[in-house]
Amino acid sequence: MTNFFTHKFRKKSPIEIVGIIIFGAIAITGLAILFGFVIMWLWNWLMPEIFGLTTLTYWQAVGVFILLKIFLGGCGSGSGKKSSKDSNDACKKDSKTDFSKWKYYDKFWKEEGDEYYKQYIERQSNQVEEDTSKPESE
Repeated sequence: MTNFFTHKFRKKSPIEIVGIIIFGAIAITGLAILFGFVIMWLWNWLMPEIFGLTTLTYWQAVGVFILLKIFLGGCGSGSGKKSSKDSNDACKKDSKTDFSKWKYYDKFWKEEGDEYYKQYIERQSNQVEEDTSKPESE
């Protein structure tokens, strides 16, 4: 995970990093407030009419949201079954979020990247030329 942060924040100044952290905290707080109001609005709109239940306050709606997250397993890795842990480990091995290989990224592009990129562009342009030169046989 440290490779991810060093890659993402490589050319950022400390002021930009602090700004990103503050923006993230404000965004998370705003989403939490929004979820509370959405749950409160939906509950107060539907539940009294359909089931005859009382209306909720904002903090009760936030509590319902937290309870749903706990009951439905949205607060972590889910259940402690061994099979799910094994499947998670298998997914992490080939995951696109495995940043341990990123330390070779810059070195690759310095040594081989430009040549491979030029070869790729040449293959693509040849393929386009072949596609346009073939007459339609219908």
